[in-house]
Amino acid sequence: MSSDTLTEPTARQAESEVVPARHYGRWAAALAVIVLVAQFVHGLATNPVWEWHVFWAYVFSETIVQAVWVTLQLTAYATVLGFLLGTVIAFMRLSRSPVLQTVAWTYIWIFRSIPMIVQLVFWFNLSALYEELGVGIPFGPVFWSVDSNSLIGTIGAAVIGLTLHQAAYAAEIVRGGVIAVDHGQLEAAAALGIPRLRQIRRIVLPQAMRAILPTAGNEIIGLLKGTSVVYVMSIGELFYQVQVIYGRNGRVIPLLLVATAWYVVLTTVLSVAQYVERHYARGANRTPPPTPLQRVRRFVAAQRLVATRELTEKT
Repeated sequence: MSSDTLTEPTARQAESEVVPARHYGRWAAALAVIVLVAQFVHGLATNPVWEWHVFWAYVFSETIVQAVWVTLQLTAYATVLGFLLGTVIAFMRLSRSPVLQTVAWTYIWIFRSIPMIVQLVFWFNLSALYEELGVGIPFGPVFWSVDSNSLIGTIGAAVIGLTLHQAAYAAEIVRGGVIAVDHGQLEAAAALGIPRLRQIRRIVLPQAMRAILPTAGNEIIGLLKGTSVVYVMSIGELFYQVQVIYGRNGRVIPLLLVATAWYVVLTTVLSVAQYVERHYARGANRTPPPTPLQRVRRFVAAQRLVATRELTEKT
């Protein structure tokens, strides 16, 4: 058999055009989604019930902005205090002491079992249970006491309720992240004589953050939206103020849209934690999925590359 016969199929394969696979089902699904989104946007623009002029009149009003600030304060206090307390409880559960393990497990069990709104109402009525709070000898005389209402107050009761509720979930998040760290690294650090606290601070926590941050970010976003429950305590956060305003003017839909817009904006800002997750994911085998901004950058770079190749071929 001649060499020309052997090379003939190869030449035909090289000259044949490569046709990409056509995904008709994917195209149909994308078209259906585009039509639904277009209908929704059209309804937003044309339905008079939305009353966009009322929305724009209140979305940046002083009352709403102050309510947003109260919401952010409650979220910040409960997040910091909740995760600090949750970290302590998590290491109590990981302790070898059966007493610390039992206390931590009981705390998590109780505060995850009781709804947040019940806890908030309970702390709001703490003065009915303890009229005064003081410092003294256990089961003995009290050296200093103060009225519980003047010490805690409405905002304080809300922060306490949110913090204790959040700490129960934060404890399990932190504990799961610590357990995900290879135990062999702790054994190696102990063999090198590294103190226990330094092992936790320099070895365990940096690696545990890879597992903690994704869940913690979702938990913080849930806490931001959960602050709306404090309306039962008549605290002037976002949802409460929106209720007060539409209770006066009867514009329920546009005022609810004001609250929705602010919650969407705040949630989007808190989603920046994804970039912190990428910082701690460096050196890991897994690669986090690209963010929307990275997808846009890659698409623009690919289009520029295609345009450059076409220009090169023409010249």
